[in-house]
Amino acid sequence: MQERPVHQASISAAQVQEEEAGFATEDEDSDADAEAAAAADMEDLAGPFSKQKVNQPAAISLPGQPKPMLTPVLRASLSKQGYKLIGSHSGVKLCRWTKSMLRGRGGCYKHAFYGIESHRCMETTPSLACANKCVFCWRHHTNPVGREWRWQMDDPDMIVEGAIEMHQKMIKEYRGVPGVKVERIAEGMQMRHCALSLVGEPIMYPKLNAILAGLHQRHISSFLVTNAQFPEQLRNLDPVTQLYVSVDAATRDSLKAVDRPLFKDFWERFQLCLQLLKAKQQRTVYRLTLVKGWNMEELKDYVKLLELGQPDFIEIKGVTYCGSTGASSLTMKNVPYHKDVVEFGEAIETASNGIYGLACEHAHSCCILLARKDRFLANGVWHTWIDYERFQELCAAKMPFTSQDYMLPTPSWAVFGAAEAGFDPQEERHLKVRNHPGQALQA
Repeated sequence: MQERPVHQASISAAQVQEEEAGFATEDEDSDADAEAAAAADMEDLAGPFSKQKVNQPAAISLPGQPKPMLTPVLRASLSKQGYKLIGSHSGVKLCRWTKSMLRGRGGCYKHAFYGIESHRCMETTPSLACANKCVFCWRHHTNPVGREWRWQMDDPDMIVEGAIEMHQKMIKEYRGVPGVKVERIAEGMQMRHCALSLVGEPIMYPKLNAILAGLHQRHISSFLVTNAQFPEQLRNLDPVTQLYVSVDAATRDSLKAVDRPLFKDFWERFQLCLQLLKAKQQRTVYRLTLVKGWNMEELKDYVKLLELGQPDFIEIKGVTYCGSTGASSLTMKNVPYHKDVVEFGEAIETASNGIYGLACEHAHSCCILLARKDRFLANGVWHTWIDYERFQELCAAKMPFTSQDYMLPTPSWAVFGAAEAGFDPQEERHLKVRNHPGQALQA
């Protein structure tokens, strides 16, 4: 077990929200983010103005044809939350970590773990619909649900081009905002990464492979997240820079309680998706979201699931509390401390019998990374970062390749146990003083 500074281990998910960059990761930006923009500091002036713009008009369905996924009511609701809507079923939104890195105030956990440039990352989805109603859904279940695609289907090229155009418009709105770095704006206009994880289930969109091709042709990497309920779509998926499967619980009963899936055979679908992951040659990740009182007592069962998919990486993070709603009973008591997440990761490391090791952490996001030692630990150096240009070359060659063909060494500041705890020393850490008794950030 590695030694680490005591003060880092004692930071909780609640406490790290005191930092100006925000607690939520790029795909955990809460609904309150859009509403809070109006009350933010001078550097957030671009936020409220961007919300005033009208999104594309609602699609119209003809008699006998599928209806658009986005109804007028849903379109208005999502627009109010800060989404830029594309066509009849897609959306894009500017992540708070993108805003943070535009100011030189640090990147998200993917910057620490995999070397993405957060200000050059676009967060989008080609499907706002999902087949689950997770208790910790950070969109409070305002998006539609379904077990199959039953809506109008937009052209994949239109979706990619529309997402890029809207993302660039949101980046432009930060020109001239106090504190934003001019060179970061220029870099942000040339995006290099796409997180297909904004909301909903991207893999539901029947033409997802065309979306991936459109991104890769533009030298934009792909980070795809799926809830493991669509095995056939996963089986037929083309290479992705990094493929995530959300493993929100380790037993049938707890998965039903946490994810609240629509499918009756949800557990069989879930297990089959994990098995299919093992056949993927590119980078694969189990993504565990820890919720106190819900899914943190199933260590042995999680280890059993590792054998099914044998992922390259295991991301473990504390749940993000997004406020009280009638759709969820979660409270701040369900949010683990960073030390709880670390202890859980250490237990997984031990139970894996040396297959996985603690590789990285991003304490600010209450998140850690375990990686396979046989693939990503060479001569005592972790190689969790990604050679993005090499991936694009391999993808364009249309020849078989593996995750080890496009890996890079992990910098020392991102390695688990480092004093920086995943915060890039080239960035400037900014703390905002708040008057919340008992919740002062421990330093």
